[in-house]
Amino acid sequence: MSMHAEVILAEPRGFCAGVDRAIEIVERALAKYGRPIYVRHEIVHNTYVVNDLKAKGAIFIEELSDVPPGATLVFSAHGVSKAVQREAEARGFQIFDATCPLVTKVHIEVAKLAKEGYEFIMIGHKGHPEVEGTVGQLDGGIHLVEDVDDVAKVQPAQTTKLAVVTQTTLSVDDAAGIMAAVKARFPQVRQPKQQDICYATQNRQDAVKLLSPQVDVVIVVGSPTSSNSNRLREVAKKLGTEAYMVDNADELRAEWFEDKNRVGLTAGASAPEILVQQVIERIRALGAVSVRKMDGIEETVKFPLPKGLKQDA
Repeated sequence: MSMHAEVILAEPRGFCAGVDRAIEIVERALAKYGRPIYVRHEIVHNTYVVNDLKAKGAIFIEELSDVPPGATLVFSAHGVSKAVQREAEARGFQIFDATCPLVTKVHIEVAKLAKEGYEFIMIGHKGHPEVEGTVGQLDGGIHLVEDVDDVAKVQPAQTTKLAVVTQTTLSVDDAAGIMAAVKARFPQVRQPKQQDICYATQNRQDAVKLLSPQVDVVIVVGSPTSSNSNRLREVAKKLGTEAYMVDNADELRAEWFEDKNRVGLTAGASAPEILVQQVIERIRALGAVSVRKMDGIEETVKFPLPKGLKQDA
């Protein structure tokens, strides 16, 4: 690094309202009911957060058969299919649903339009838990497309009543390209009134678009499983800026910063600020002398907690 290398922090970055709420649900359930609290799937896709909650008494499972009868179960922020919901209820767990309200909004839209006879095209990543949850809202009729090529291959049973939904954490630009292909092939397709990609995904990507041209390298703090964090790295790369994603400060490599004057730093929506601060310390140790924040949107979104875990509980 040069004598006056600086770190520029993207704004906004890090936790979104849905992640904040999901973590708080697990922490409050632990405080109210004691350990263990079972959580289906990683509550949010971040290694640090998951390990922190494990240490406090959360047990993360994928199969509901691994949860003992009568236990307290939390659904992750990504949401679950109707089948998982039904099975959890049948097994008699006490359930707290930490699904992000912006994901639930997509589920409600799907249920409403399905009643009107709609089939769906969903833009998203196969195997991602949010996609499995949304596709699993219905017994069929939701066709997943991951890219423009998939749009040409999709075979809905009819095209008069066709609606499109998307995963909330996609690349805004990639999704727009796929959406254009969907509209070209199915001109009557119904689009959501408000796009499904969430405010936090959009804001973090917009911030990286502003940041990337000003810096020599972009570091994204986020876990490999985190869709929105991966997208931030891709956004920077598409703009021609070197970009790396790290789960924590230990993954930083000195050679990334050789001859770099300006380092851009951001964090995915599930990455805690403590990790950002540790990354800053490590980059300072490698020679950065100053840190400054970009101007950016201040997010004020807050989501209420489920009944039974509110403040007075």
